[in-house]
Parts: sequence; C-alpha cells; structure tokens
Amino acid sequence: MHAEDDAGVHALPITVTYGERDLTITPTLVKTDRGLVLCDVGPQGAVNGLETHLRSLGYDLEDIWLVVLTHHDGDHAGGLAELKDRVDAVVGTHRDEAPYISGERDPIKGDGDRYPSVPVDIELADGVRIPTGAGPMEVVATPGHAPGHVSLYFPDGNLLVAGDALVADGTEPLAGPKPQFTPDMDRAIESVGKLAGLEIDHTLCYHGGYVPQGSDRIREICEQ
Repeated sequence: MHAEDDAGVHALPITVTYGERDLTITPTLVKTDRGLVLCDVGPQGAVNGLETHLRSLGYDLEDIWLVVLTHHDGDHAGGLAELKDRVDAVVGTHRDEAPYISGERDPIKGDGDRYPSVPVDIELADGVRIPTGAGPMEVVATPGHAPGHVSLYFPDGNLLVAGDALVADGTEPLAGPKPQFTPDMDRAIESVGKLAGLEIDHTLCYHGGYVPQGSDRIREICEQ
C-alpha cells in the first residue's frame, strides 16, 4: 500500500496453510487513539505472521484493542481463539455473524470441523462509525458471501476494506465475490451495487490485497 500507510491503515499480507493448500490473505491494521484495530485475523496458525508484521511496524500484539471480523469463514476467524489467548481484545462483528463465531451455530461453509468458538462482545450494524487515525471507519453491511458480511469504508481517504465482497486474486485486477464460496449470490451482487454508490478510489481485498481501483470498476462488476 502507499498513502494508506501514512494515514494509519496497514495491509498485512500473510501466507498460511489452510486446508491442504497455501493461501495468501490480507488482514488489515488500523491505528486509533485507543490502540490498534485488527480487521480479520486469518485461520488457525496465522497469529505468528500477524505478530511479525506488527513488530515490523513498531507494535506488539498487546496493542490490539479491537478485532473486527468481516464474517465468520474459517480463513478469517479461525485464528481468533489463538489471538484471544494472548490479547485481551474486544471482538466485534455483525449480529448475523455472531452466532457462528460464538459457537451457537456451525459455520455455513466447511466440513463440520469448526474452529474454536469465541464470545462476541459487540454486534455491529450498518452505518456504525469507529473513530480512527484515518478518519471514521464505517461499517457497511454487504451480505451474500455470508449472512452478515460487512465491509469497512474510510470516507476521508476513499478507501474500502472489502473483506470478501470483492476479490483481487484472479485474472481481473478487481472482481466480485467468488460464486463457489458465496451461498447467496443475488444478495452479494446487491451488496456490490451498494458499494458502487460510495466514493472509492482504492480497495483492499482480503484475497488479493491492495488495488488502486474503486467506484468505476465496482460499477462495472455490478453491471456484468
């Protein structure tokens, strides 16, 4: 990433083993007056990679005060219990995702062998804004890929942290959610249309990382 780092938003690309393959993921770190916000954790085994990134930026894991999960898939939330064993951080996610993370329901995707459950402290809603060093971080409900999937929007920098509502790890520099991993594709495309209505200049995807594309490309995806 470029100017986003100066504004206090850092991409944390990590390569992890997930299932039977190596997977590159991109959690996001955001500076606030209270400490660090971590957007998504990664699967089980990702915490060491997160710690390495934080140390390179001059932080420790203990500086994380809030973890925001875009949704409950294992490659985003599977490492949360390991992180919570080491850090007394608040956990926030959309109310429709909370039962899957807390263990009240089994994850929608997967083979039934779920990751360790963790209580959710804050249930986030569409439009909630969290103060950060990069200006307000706004929760945008983008269901479809998961029932309560959220993306995170920084209007001061026209930056979108997309979660899995958009991806950048295929042949296109920025694309819509992957149908094979998206239970409700109709809702997911509606969510892409919602994102297209925001002023976005650059996008950070969990799968694919930073892309210097925004609203124009997102509108193209929606129209396709």
